[in-house]
Amino acid sequence: MSESLPEADTPADTALPAPRPRAPTALVVLATLAVGYTLWAAQSVILPVLLAMFFALVGNPIIRGLQKLRVPRFLAAMLVLLGGLAGSGALAVQLAGPASDWVQQAPQQLRQISRQVQALVKPVQQANQAAESFARAAGGEGNRRVEVVRTQLDDPYKVLVRTPKLAASALAVVLLTLFFMIYGQNLQRHVLALLPNRQQKRFTAEILRSIEHEISRYVLTISVINVLVGLALAGALVLLGIDLPDALLWGTVAALLNFAPYVGALIGIALMLLVGFVEFRDPLTATLPALCYLALHTLEGQLVTPVVLGRSMAISPLMLILALMLFGWLWGMVGLLLAVPLLVCVKLVLTRLDGMQGWARLLE
Repeated sequence: MSESLPEADTPADTALPAPRPRAPTALVVLATLAVGYTLWAAQSVILPVLLAMFFALVGNPIIRGLQKLRVPRFLAAMLVLLGGLAGSGALAVQLAGPASDWVQQAPQQLRQISRQVQALVKPVQQANQAAESFARAAGGEGNRRVEVVRTQLDDPYKVLVRTPKLAASALAVVLLTLFFMIYGQNLQRHVLALLPNRQQKRFTAEILRSIEHEISRYVLTISVINVLVGLALAGALVLLGIDLPDALLWGTVAALLNFAPYVGALIGIALMLLVGFVEFRDPLTATLPALCYLALHTLEGQLVTPVVLGRSMAISPLMLILALMLFGWLWGMVGLLLAVPLLVCVKLVLTRLDGMQGWARLLE
């Protein structure tokens, strides 16, 4: 009676299933290259969809606020879209004049800046010329080789062909944004209906809802912060004595560049140096616009954004640079705009999935 019962043998048919075989490394590399090439080759289709999703995420929190006021979703989406188009159109009309003036005066302004820079580095150039003359005399070179400079004129036919494509892409982005705002929830329900059981549907619905809310909050918050940075820079430029239309132009450029961390800041500092040397004669005064932009960018990046968004949205600077390089190489300026939201979306998805939290921490 006191003897212990023998352990029951595990039947052969209830043995644990064999682990799924892993794909060879070469196959994984080839699949990655194929996906990358597809993203690059199909960018004319992918980019309008991603931009529309980006704009829809910006508008979703506003739409939810209007729905709480008993406004139907269709009407709320139309109001948000029309308001965004009206604001963008008014801003474009306001900035068209200063932008065209800068484009027309760019050659003359660049020559003026080059003369100022040459005056600053003239002693160094003289020393280099003297060293080159001494080297040619020592080497017995009496004549320089003739260099042929070739110029290439832009084909006006390409411009005419490119314009309808850009207009069609812009119209596609507007229509897709409206459809994502109105029918995005229905699309989620139809996707959930494809899942086999109720537990998976509930779990997936919670993940999609939390990710959509957090991404919408992140995109809207970043957009508001960037707009405030642009307005602050425009106000600083006005205080420095730059005309209001030009200040609004460069404030808008700074707001757009702020969507691309690090890379946008470097471009913005270079542009502010250009503006400073064009607007001011004194070299020290010419650096003030760049210093103002650097101060605002540092304040926003080190204090405002971390406090507002918190730790959950933090991304490693190394991962940010790699994402900017990858998406900038794939899709150009639009890729730089979408790199950070896509990386944040990937991190939130990995955080919600079991067993993938380690990959999410890798992005921090």
